[in-house]
Amino acid sequence: MAKVKPIPDEYPQVTAYLCIDGAGDAIDFYCKVLGATETVRMGAPDDKIGHAELSIGDSMIMLSDEFPEMGVQSPKTLGGSPVTMNVYVEDADAVFERAVQAGAKALRAVEDQFYGDRSGQFEDPFGHRWNVATHIEDVAPDEMERRMEGMQG
Repeated sequence: MAKVKPIPDEYPQVTAYLCIDGAGDAIDFYCKVLGATETVRMGAPDDKIGHAELSIGDSMIMLSDEFPEMGVQSPKTLGGSPVTMNVYVEDADAVFERAVQAGAKALRAVEDQFYGDRSGQFEDPFGHRWNVATHIEDVAPDEMERRMEGMQG
């Protein structure tokens, strides 16, 4: 019998798993806004999604609908999320605008950051927070520290 790899080649070692009230609509949103590709969808009773996988560039997110009886609850049910997903994209401004047009709530406008990214943050219609960023400048550690100190003064 062949030895099974403990970490499959086609999966990153760390993958976010999102619980969503309305997983099917969320898949559509992530495909439209982030350019995700749905790779797996497993149905569950009552037209729910028991498990789905989406690829975004070289990354992946997994998700499912809520199943409160199993302790699986979405940010909407819990009253918000303490987690923010960070996604590097080719054009943070365009992705942010698509997200807002698709029903996301703008949390922080896209702007240049002292550490070399241009980024903004939104909450998707399902309660998950996303930071979209485009790297625009390589900043040396000493310059980054100088810029950060300048922000505090």
